[in-house]
Amino acid sequence: MTLTFPAITCLLFVTLGYVTVCASSPFGTCRRCRGFGFQFKQDRKGRLKRGRPCRRCDGHGKRIRVGRRLFNRVQRIHREGSR
Repeated sequence: MTLTFPAITCLLFVTLGYVTVCASSPFGTCRRCRGFGFQFKQDRKGRLKRGRPCRRCDGHGKRIRVGRRLFNRVQRIHREGSR
């Protein structure tokens, strides 16, 4: 299976786009709480009320992107290795 030129170009375009997003906005909204920082609960009457803080984002509503986490790890390894 060989990749054709359009497939390689598309893959390169998507990768560079994600790198740009990670560089310009390293934090994204939490997928579990949708950026609110807490889950919604319903009371007995069916009305929505605030629940506990989100465990995934610690109640901040933001999470660090995977690409930015990898970049930070590579940067830390390089910095510690060149001391």
